[in-house]
Amino acid sequence: MTKLKLSAIPDDRPVKITVELPATVHRDLVAYAEVLGRDTGQPADPAKLIAPMVSRFMATDRAFARVRRGLKKS
Repeated sequence: MTKLKLSAIPDDRPVKITVELPATVHRDLVAYAEVLGRDTGQPADPAKLIAPMVSRFMATDRAFARVRRGLKKS
């Protein structure tokens, strides 16, 4: 099994936004979905990976966490 940063995508009520991605990012997103689908045994929709990836990125960004903690204290 591949050690990906994402696991199964939870079913959640989404807020719809439109995003334009560079073709290279889209190709990588499709490839990531294919690998995730093989690992979980369930097909993964590349579009549904974007929110968890952004969420994971923000959750692991230490500078963002420091700023956010500072905003909550104010």
